[in-house]
Amino acid sequence: MSYLLLKFVHLTAAAFFIGGVFFEVMILSRAARQLDQAPREQLSKALGQRARRVMHWVVLALYGAGLGLAWHYRAALHDPFASSFGTLLALKIFLALSILGHFLGVVYLMRTGRMTPARSRMIHISVLVQMLGILFLAKGMFLLSW
Repeated sequence: MSYLLLKFVHLTAAAFFIGGVFFEVMILSRAARQLDQAPREQLSKALGQRARRVMHWVVLALYGAGLGLAWHYRAALHDPFASSFGTLLALKIFLALSILGHFLGVVYLMRTGRMTPARSRMIHISVLVQMLGILFLAKGMFLLSW
């Protein structure tokens, strides 16, 4: 039962996280360009405050459940190149850690005042591409073998 619960929490948090980044990259960033400067800044500030409140919990649930699932598959991770499942899982974890690194980088850039719109867009696109890679690997772990 705990495995099923971990899997549900992990998948739900992943859906929220990926959906949020997809919305921001593909919809919100394009729509905001149609606004004048003042309303765009007001929208950005309001969304940023709300996203920080929500996304911290989503990230905590995502990575917390991910750690629990990694523990469940610790035998495959002991020698990740011994099986296709272990290799794909290790790649998935690598991408997840890269995304976490991006997340920490954003916090640093925001706190030091060095975040720019161009950096933000580049980071969001990078995270979205890595998330799509994780989705492929997550499905591939159970379907691909060599």
